[in-house]
Amino acid sequence: MSDTVLTRVVALKTLPIPQLKQQWRDLFDSEPPPYNRRFLEHRLAYRIQELAYGGLKPATVKRLRELAQELDGGNPLNRRRHHQDRPMAGTRLIREWQGLEHCVTVRENDFEYQGRPFQSLSAVARAITGTQWNGWTFFGLKNRGRG
Repeated sequence: MSDTVLTRVVALKTLPIPQLKQQWRDLFDSEPPPYNRRFLEHRLAYRIQELAYGGLKPATVKRLRELAQELDGGNPLNRRRHHQDRPMAGTRLIREWQGLEHCVTVRENDFEYQGRPFQSLSAVARAITGTQWNGWTFFGLKNRGRG
């Protein structure tokens, strides 16, 4: 990484938000999205390097588009789902709650608990605890601090 590019990337950490947003306008020729500082810094750092060293090869872009098509079928609504985060069908999730062991089986399109289908892990967690839970957190698939 050249000194100029490195200097610009490092400087992002110390810039006030208004200057980050101005850099966004300069580098992307559009208004910055309403995301947090960390997102802006990361995306700006990538853009600075992309402009200095070039972006992805056309073959890589083509392959990524093909993979996206395979994953979401071209339907933008499916892009919110995190298929890679979902355990494989057949996986058994075990959680002890109030001295009892609870076992959930991941199926292709839902979850099975005590012989009944559930559309989400949160619904299973609610059935077990009687209270509202994030199912991914309840079964230890997501750290509380990670979002």
